Amino acid sequence: MARSRSSSSSSSKFRYCNPAYYLKRPKRLALLLIVFVSVSFFVWDRQTLVREHEDEVAKLYDELHRLENLLEETKSKVVQDDPIEKERREKVKEAMIHAWSSYEKYAWGNDELQPQSKNGVNSFGGLGATLIDSLDTLYIMGLTEQFQRAREWVANSLDFNKDYDASVFETTIRVVGGLLSAYDLSGDKVFLEKAKDIANRLLPAWDTSTGIPYNIINLARGNPHNPGWTGGDSILADLGTEQLEFIALSQRTGDPKYQEKVEKVIVALNRTFPSDGLLPIYINPDRGTGSYSTITFGAMGDRDMWETSMKGLLSLIRRSTPSSFTYICEKNGDALSDKMDELACFAPGMLALGSSGYGPDEAKKYLSLAEELAWTCYNFYQSTPTKLAGENYFFHTGQDMSVGTSWNILRPETVESLFYLWRITGNKTYQEWGWNIFQAFEKNSRIESGYVGLKDVNSGVKDNMMQSFFLAETLKYLYLLFSPPTVIPLDEWVFNTEAHPIRIVNRNDGNFAKSDVQHKPVIRIRGRKAGRLGDN
Repeated sequence: MARSRSSSSSSSKFRYCNPAYYLKRPKRLALLLIVFVSVSFFVWDRQTLVREHEDEVAKLYDELHRLENLLEETKSKVVQDDPIEKERREKVKEAMIHAWSSYEKYAWGNDELQPQSKNGVNSFGGLGATLIDSLDTLYIMGLTEQFQRAREWVANSLDFNKDYDASVFETTIRVVGGLLSAYDLSGDKVFLEKAKDIANRLLPAWDTSTGIPYNIINLARGNPHNPGWTGGDSILADLGTEQLEFIALSQRTGDPKYQEKVEKVIVALNRTFPSDGLLPIYINPDRGTGSYSTITFGAMGDRDMWETSMKGLLSLIRRSTPSSFTYICEKNGDALSDKMDELACFAPGMLALGSSGYGPDEAKKYLSLAEELAWTCYNFYQSTPTKLAGENYFFHTGQDMSVGTSWNILRPETVESLFYLWRITGNKTYQEWGWNIFQAFEKNSRIESGYVGLKDVNSGVKDNMMQSFFLAETLKYLYLLFSPPTVIPLDEWVFNTEAHPIRIVNRNDGNFAKSDVQHKPVIRIRGRKAGRLGDN
């Protein structure tokens, strides 16, 4: 009986393997076929996915090897740091240390230093203009201890609640821009919080019927207005160059209000934008239209709507005799004046940068014009006994250039253009010109307690002011002129009007503050503010 049961049980186990079993039971046969097809399809599908995955991995490895090889080739082509450039860079750094140490010793926390009388003055309402202007220069030059001392002053002593009528423009480019740049470079949020504080105090300036801002605002009370000497109009150079800082602030905070305010300006200007792109220096904030005033690329004359404006710029180009210096005229109504400000020497750098947006022929035309203008600007310096440029120049037939207003207040515009031209062309001539200008500053402007401007570039008589932009711009551009292009690369950073580098963030990248951007330096351009002669 036991053997019989075992035999029967064994037989029953193998009956599912007998085809006859399923032929007698068609439903089970159908089920078996369904299971077989499903399993076969699943296995085939997984194998296909594995093969596709393997193909993708192989392609990725190939791309990785290609990029590794490209990186090695690039490394092999990297030019070693030129010893002459390194030596010159260190000289500029030492000049910055001298200027900064003098400010620390005699004017700490004040806006600017008066080196000859060895005291500080508050030219901008006591906002620590030189200190904030210098933050990014200190950082870029690797002056860590000085940067940290300045950071502590910003964190503990910087107060914007002041009953002071501030220039919206100057406060934006120096303070907002300086703080944002320090934040982008260091990642320290104390700078971002301070930038928000001052920007919020400036915002009511844009509360006009057109969105064109007033130029003056009281930091404590918030009531904006325009200066009397403009006849109630706003200044083009002010309202057309404040977009960068406020858009950047919206990107970093995620708050759109800053960007929304400043972009209304471009919309308002575009409604009545002239066909030649040449706007006058005064704009009515209620109508959004230009007043009858001078058209200039110098003091108070910044330019937007690029392509149209460049056509207008070409109509202002003249060449002197006998030396054929290229210069930019000023225009008043239909009359042209053969006068060019040193302030307009930002234009070569602007043109060089802008040339990259054109096709080959147009790009060559604008770059050539940039180079011609840079030669003129350099000769503004070379044409005087001190080798420092005057504030403006006149051109007369047969006489080339002659100094008009003869002071020099340590301006950066020419050096800025030399920096851009060197970065874009690689032509070391621009470094040589920059070095000559630096040596002229060292010879004529350096004193024991800082740097001063000149009341007269012909006689060399000194004034008593170390402008904050000397540290923020002139020395920074000189330092970068002798630094490798990997230090603040132009495809990752954009310079504001005060030479503060702001990291480029795509509009589609969302909130900068929440992104994984690395806060480290990988070591715009204008006709800027009207000058002041500090001869107190």
